[in-house]
Amino acid sequence: MAKERIPNWLNSSLWSTTPTVDDRLHCFSLSPTTTTTTAAAAVSEPIVQPTVPVSPPAAASRPQSTVTSQKYEFRDPIDKNSNNNSNDNDQNASPSGVSPDDISRQAQLLAELSKKVVNFRELRRIASQGIPDGAGIRSTVWKLLLGYLPPDHLQWSSELAKKRSEYKQFKEELLMNPTEITRKLEKSAVDDQSKSESSGLLSRSQVTHGEHPLSLGESSIWNQFFQDTEIIEQIDRDVKRTHPDMHFFSGDSPLAKSNQDALKDILVVFAKLNPGIRYVQGMNEILAPLFYVFRNDPDEEMAAAAEADSFFCFVELLSGFRDHFCKQLDNSTVGIRSTISRLSQFLKEHDEELWRHLEITTKVNPQFYAFRWITLLLTQEFNFADSLHIWDTLLSDPEGPLETLLRVCCAMLILVRTRLLAGDFTSNLKLLQNYPSSNISHLLYVANKLRSQASN
Repeated sequence: MAKERIPNWLNSSLWSTTPTVDDRLHCFSLSPTTTTTTAAAAVSEPIVQPTVPVSPPAAASRPQSTVTSQKYEFRDPIDKNSNNNSNDNDQNASPSGVSPDDISRQAQLLAELSKKVVNFRELRRIASQGIPDGAGIRSTVWKLLLGYLPPDHLQWSSELAKKRSEYKQFKEELLMNPTEITRKLEKSAVDDQSKSESSGLLSRSQVTHGEHPLSLGESSIWNQFFQDTEIIEQIDRDVKRTHPDMHFFSGDSPLAKSNQDALKDILVVFAKLNPGIRYVQGMNEILAPLFYVFRNDPDEEMAAAAEADSFFCFVELLSGFRDHFCKQLDNSTVGIRSTISRLSQFLKEHDEELWRHLEITTKVNPQFYAFRWITLLLTQEFNFADSLHIWDTLLSDPEGPLETLLRVCCAMLILVRTRLLAGDFTSNLKLLQNYPSSNISHLLYVANKLRSQASN
């Protein structure tokens, strides 16, 4: 009965063919970006079908003239990890490595962005297929999809100036050392005293209890400073561990240090403005793609304001997932466990045989692998370039990123169903916690088919 529920379109050779010994060994690799010849062949074979969207070009295909040489240097790690090998042998690809579909899609996006009022429905439709990495398109499109930029093009300048000024004020108020605050208060007191003396009045010196470093009062700036120290130290450790394989985020170069400081400031400001959530480990991984895209905007003015833009887009993106970071809501209908249960039910509806084997036969609890998939928005399961492509689709969904995220997670399980059905608890857990390299365009194609199946 279970097999009858599997749609015919799932019977693709991509997951129905029995994997070879080398293929199964590949799925146990400790590095999700490691690729073997057998696995690459298994993935690339069905990609040539006309119904499958063409994979996006690697980041290196972006014309170097659109960015400075320094920025191009920090794109190299993405190119090295890129797994879009199917494009390398594409006979329809242009000499520069950019496919005709990407060129056409880029032209459509540029035309849409040049309109006085952006048509969001059309923008989402085009962007959901993948945003070509050129001319700063992804940076602008993401800001629109996240609601940071209004649809009216004439309002962009004023809105950006307003938001960036607001973020600057946040930093001045929330990131100031208590010593600096005390000095400002003392200077203000001296000025007031001078005014009083000039008027013939003698002012009495007052010592505010909250200004003393040993004060334990709730309103004490020093007490609050010491309470925040632990969170700030945790943020600092996590930021330094963000994508250690990318020179853009890691290393001792001036740019890497500057980027780390920007990420740290964003997360500290967010933590102080949101005392109910504060900072939770993993938020740095969600912030990283936003900051990378905005910081590499070829428009120097936009790139210089990447920190402020990233902050507001990060807040907007996290607003749809903030309940996943609140421990008090873990067991509620909006908590992370409820979302994982939805993924489990989703898999059961589309592939009951696989669901039964995973959760009943081998007893692989979806929390063992799906917790990281969902909370970090798949940023740790694929290389950085592929993660950006997935985010293009997530942010383009009018229903919100979560619905598409669950479909993509379900598609990830279906794409490796043959290996999972042949595996036991240990092998399946290793496979799902170290997901093998895949063609992202085909993964998103399968996820979109799941949407179609659900609507029928």
